Amino acid sequence: MDTQPPVEIAALKADSFGRIALMRDARGVFVRRDLSASPWWLRLPAWRLARREARAIGQLAGLDATPQLLAWDGVRLDRSYLEGAAMYQQPPRGDLAYFRAARRLLQQVHRRGIAHNDLAKEANWLVLADGRPAVIDFQLAVRGDPRSRWMRLLAREDLRHLLKHKRTYCPESLTPVERRVLKRHSWVRDAWFRTGKPVYRFVTRKLLKWEDNEGQGPRP
Repeated sequence: MDTQPPVEIAALKADSFGRIALMRDARGVFVRRDLSASPWWLRLPAWRLARREARAIGQLAGLDATPQLLAWDGVRLDRSYLEGAAMYQQPPRGDLAYFRAARRLLQQVHRRGIAHNDLAKEANWLVLADGRPAVIDFQLAVRGDPRSRWMRLLAREDLRHLLKHKRTYCPESLTPVERRVLKRHSWVRDAWFRTGKPVYRFVTRKLLKWEDNEGQGPRP
């Protein structure tokens, strides 16, 4: 049996909650989140976020265009690699097929009892090598009964964020129903902007020194 130790191919991201790298071993290419790189005072929240992601993608096992869980030992989270570019790097301008497929993908994720909760960020949407959409980064995902009122509300927020991207890159294809969805803000969204958002910005921008521009992603 091949016991080839993992070899790092490239560093993808490093922040206060760990280091993410592209790795290769006998299984092939995969992505590793290593929490040992996070400062001691952030180890607990980093562990909680990684555990949340591990549970979410574990529940999505077998679903195409989402990461597949390979391993989680409490320090390192290994997931499958999806070859593609972030939405802001390869914008699907005028690509109605992309957004139709993205909506179907979201429906599949929601039927598995998962709400992503962080789809305003273009970095969490991929354009795969074949042009199809994929979704990554389930650190803030919520699991629950997809028939419950709470999960239906969160699923609707996921959809609204997708439609905001469609409005940016494919505005002429928005349907009247989609325009109405964009105009209707849920109490969850309003409560977040009044309470959670200011705290999030203070922690990430002032304490952690992140530059998080959410929906747009970094521009060249």
